Amino acid sequence: MKQVFASLALLVPVFLLPVIPVSAQVNTCEPKKIVVLGDSLVAGYGLAPGEAFPEKLQEMLVENGYSVEIVNAGVSGDTSTAGLARLDWSVGDDADAVIVELGANDALRGISPQLTGDNLEAIVSRLKERDIEVVLAGMLAPPNMGSAYADKFNPIYPDLAGEYDLLLYPFFLDGVAANEALNQDDGMHPTADGVKLIVERFFPLAEAMMKSLCTQPS
Repeated sequence: MKQVFASLALLVPVFLLPVIPVSAQVNTCEPKKIVVLGDSLVAGYGLAPGEAFPEKLQEMLVENGYSVEIVNAGVSGDTSTAGLARLDWSVGDDADAVIVELGANDALRGISPQLTGDNLEAIVSRLKERDIEVVLAGMLAPPNMGSAYADKFNPIYPDLAGEYDLLLYPFFLDGVAANEALNQDDGMHPTADGVKLIVERFFPLAEAMMKSLCTQPS
């Protein structure tokens, strides 16, 4: 009987060990810095401070155990041409990865898909040359642009992701576009609830990005 109690006594410390949440065990690598390079869809147009996509994505990643800073480099009205022009000063050398969300304004203005594709490829290739990981947030041409335009514009993102082996989120406004309850009065920019849904759907890809960064040699 003494031996039984002695054995149980040895087990007690195990039972008393604190239970560590799964999320707290996820990330053991050094803190990472992510830049979101985009337009008004990520800049936080019409939203209160802290409600934009970059801030809410950082919040969700931190809640799930990742040590990360996400910089909002969104500028309302930016086209892919404008994003390319400010790339070097928008993305510092301390960035580990960049989420590229550009092209919506190109489509709205009917800019040549060839030019949009060339600009996005230039952004991706220059970031790759700097050893910065790239995640591509795709866009779809609005229906009013017609099928001929869409047939040239829509493949830009999957083609680029395939060529450069990028993580791709096919349509940044998935689940939000054309949903009045999730868009502001202009019908184009997501509300805070719309951003929340985008972040929830984008999160698995963001987590894959973080895991990839954390397994790379320092």
